[in-house]
Amino acid sequence: MSHLPTGQESSFPPPGQYPYPSGFPPMGGGAYPPAPSSGYPGAGGYPAPGGYPAPGGYPGAPQPGGAPSYPGGQGFGAPPGGAGFPGYPQPPTQSYGGGPAQVPLPGGFPGGAMPSQYPGGQSPYPSQPAPMTQGTHGTIRPAANFDAMRDAEVLRKAMKGFGTDEQAIIDVVANRSNDQRQKIKAAFKTMYGKDLIKDLKSELSGNMEELILALFMPSTYYDAWSLRNAMKGAGTQERVLIEILCTRTNQEIREIVRCYQSEFGRDLEKDIRSDTSGHFERLLVSMCQGNRDENQNVNHQLAQEDAQRLYQAGEGRLGTDESCFNMILATRSFPQLKATMEAYSRMANRDLLNSVSREFSGNVESGLKTILQCALNRPAFFAERLYYSMKGAGTDDSTLVRIVVTRSEIDLVQIKQMFSQMYQKTLGTMIASDTSGDYRKLLLAIVGQ
Repeated sequence: MSHLPTGQESSFPPPGQYPYPSGFPPMGGGAYPPAPSSGYPGAGGYPAPGGYPAPGGYPGAPQPGGAPSYPGGQGFGAPPGGAGFPGYPQPPTQSYGGGPAQVPLPGGFPGGAMPSQYPGGQSPYPSQPAPMTQGTHGTIRPAANFDAMRDAEVLRKAMKGFGTDEQAIIDVVANRSNDQRQKIKAAFKTMYGKDLIKDLKSELSGNMEELILALFMPSTYYDAWSLRNAMKGAGTQERVLIEILCTRTNQEIREIVRCYQSEFGRDLEKDIRSDTSGHFERLLVSMCQGNRDENQNVNHQLAQEDAQRLYQAGEGRLGTDESCFNMILATRSFPQLKATMEAYSRMANRDLLNSVSREFSGNVESGLKTILQCALNRPAFFAERLYYSMKGAGTDDSTLVRIVVTRSEIDLVQIKQMFSQMYQKTLGTMIASDTSGDYRKLLLAIVGQ
C-alpha cells in the first residue's frame, strides 16, 4: 500500500526538485554539507526566504545553534492575583520573542487585574498557570558524533535475512534529528544503490510503516504531504488542514506552499479553494499566505480596539460579521492576539474562545479557536489534540503520528508538560495503553519518558 501520489514512490522527494533549507543534503547524491557538531543544521539554522528570523522568531525553525525558540523573558503572563484564563493553561511569564521584552505595565494588564471567572462555559483546561521552562524544546536532539554511513549499515543489516530487527531500526530512528535522517537516506543510496524508503516499506506495515515513513520525510515535505493527503480522494480531512495551516509560522507556511508546488505540481491555495467553501475557505486561504504580522511587541491600544471590534462583530450585534474575525485573527501576531483576548475578557466579561463558539460553528469555528489557542499556549493546543486522538474507542493513529513527529524537535517537551497538567496522566502512559508492539516502542522512544 503506498501512501504516495502515483509515480512518486521512488524516493521521498524526487531528486533535486525541492530546494531544502540548508541542512538537507541534495537527494541526488552530491556531497552533503559537513554536519556542524554544534547541533542544529547549518551555521544559520534555517535560512529565511521571507526575510524572517524576526528577533527571536516564534517557535518553529530551531534557532541558530539550537537556541530555544519561544524564549521566556519577562513578558506577559497571568496577572498578579493569577487567575490566568480559566480555559487555557498559560505559561507564567514569557514574552514570545527573544527581542526586547515588553515592559509589564503597572497592575499587570492595562486596566488592572482581570476578572477571575467568566460567566458561561467552564472548560476542561486547568486555569493555574503552567510550569513552563524557558523556551521550548523537542525531545529529539541531533546525535553527537553522528555517522550516516554507520547508521545506513545498521539499517541494512536490520532488514537483511529472515525477519526484521525492528529494535535496531527504532534505536537509530528515534535518536537522530530529521536532518540526520536525510543524510542516512542519502548514504544508504550511495552505499547500496537502493532506496532506503522502499526497503523499509517492504519490511514494515500499518502504523509502524506510517510512523517510520513520516520520520524519514523532511519536515516541510511531511506537512505538504499531509495537506495533500487530507484533500485527495473523496472527502476532505478538515481537521488536518486546520492543525497545520493555523499553527505554523510564516516561514514554515511559505516553505510548505513552495514544497507543495514543487513536489506535487499543484497550487495549495487552489486545492484549498476547490476543497472547502464559505468562511472556512477564506480563513484557510488567509492562512496559506504566510503573512501574519510577526513583530513580537504588543500594541495595547490596538488590542483594546480589536477587542472592541470583535465584540461589535459578534456578541454586540444580531448575526455575526465573520470577515472582521477573519481579518483580525489572520493578520495579528500571536502575542498581539493574546493581549487582545485579555482585553476582550475585561471588556465583555466573557472569554473570546467562548464567544467564537457562540458565534460560529463547524470548521470555521475550529479554525478560529485553533488560532486563539496557539496565541495563548501552542503546546496546550497540541496536547489537547493528542488527548482526543486517543480518548474513547479506537485511536486516530494518523493524528497521533503526525503530532508526535512534527513537534518532536520543536516543543514536544512542553506538550508533555501541558498534557500531564491538563489530563492528570502522562502522554507516555496514554500512548502505552493505546498502542502496541514496535509501533508503541518507537512512539515511546520519541516521546521519551
